[in-house]
Amino acid sequence: MYYKFSGFTQKLTGSAPAAAYSPQGLRPGVPAEAPAMIFASPTKLASEAGTVVEYMGANRVPDLQRIFQTSDGLPIHLKRGYPDRLLYRTTMALTVGGALYCLVALYIACQPRNK
Repeated sequence: MYYKFSGFTQKLTGSAPAAAYSPQGLRPGVPAEAPAMIFASPTKLASEAGTVVEYMGANRVPDLQRIFQTSDGLPIHLKRGYPDRLLYRTTMALTVGGALYCLVALYIACQPRNK
């Protein structure tokens, strides 16, 4: 005998073989039509000669290599000038301020309450 789950009684009930093999709510495994292609644009092979490679922007790697490889005594995180110095000093100020805040909060938490 074949069984299928009844949504009305919330129990297994007897059923025909066709109903047991295709439960309610499930569609057949094969879609009626093929889905649309997501990546329908043709791809270029690396071996194709004469193809022009298009980038999103200009290649800035040689400029950045020139900046970061100069031996001027500056640490690597300060090589790009004023914006790097501003970010570094802001980070250090927030770190020191956060550490002081934590110490003050611990000191206040250690003190007993006066009633």
